[in-house]
Amino acid sequence: METFVLLFPQFNFLAPKEEAYFKMLGPKDLKAPRMKDSNSRLKDKRSQLSLLLTKSGSHENISPEKKTTTATSNISPEAALRWSDAFEELLRHSDGVETFSQFLRTEFSEENIEFWLACEEYKTIDSDSRLITKAKQMYAVFIEAEAPKEVNIDYATKVAIQKTIATPTNTCFDAAQSKVYSLMKKDCYPRFLTSDIYLRLTKRKGPGTTMFRRRSRSCVFNEPRGEATGDSSAWL
Repeated sequence: METFVLLFPQFNFLAPKEEAYFKMLGPKDLKAPRMKDSNSRLKDKRSQLSLLLTKSGSHENISPEKKTTTATSNISPEAALRWSDAFEELLRHSDGVETFSQFLRTEFSEENIEFWLACEEYKTIDSDSRLITKAKQMYAVFIEAEAPKEVNIDYATKVAIQKTIATPTNTCFDAAQSKVYSLMKKDCYPRFLTSDIYLRLTKRKGPGTTMFRRRSRSCVFNEPRGEATGDSSAWL
């Protein structure tokens, strides 16, 4: 059955104002808006679920390491310089982890360190019921396709985790954690060492106040002002 629908001429910019026009619509055309509304509701529900998982899978809830409130200005240059010795050295210090997390947030890849920390906590759980709950939560937040904080691991590793998620063990995320660790060490860590966030900590240079030392041990010049302090006879 076909239906005549009257469309208002003001919505047709090419038609004269006095002229109304008609369009022949079939049953399929009439059902289309309903299907569109149904799809919109489904997308809204998925968005709400994603938001819920993101909140429940946040760094504060999954990781044993709470986000530190220590300002980076309280980190000494000497301590920050030690982080460049090795990636393992960086992860051993809470300030190092927090600063590295700040850097990853600038690259929109903070899910890597959050997943690694979550795995560290997961391996310490000694309750079977908590292990199952946490494993399912981590899988929903970090592993499954289109998860809110999906980490970059291969399909085979994902499948292996999926097979053990019903009866998880303390080691079921080890392979995924190892791959994410390797990614951060080889890819993210070198960029972190040359980032502004890290260089500000190690060099502690403010804009326009670069200091440099002449050959004379008794005289230090301040670059912006060009003023010298010390024994002027050292230059003779």
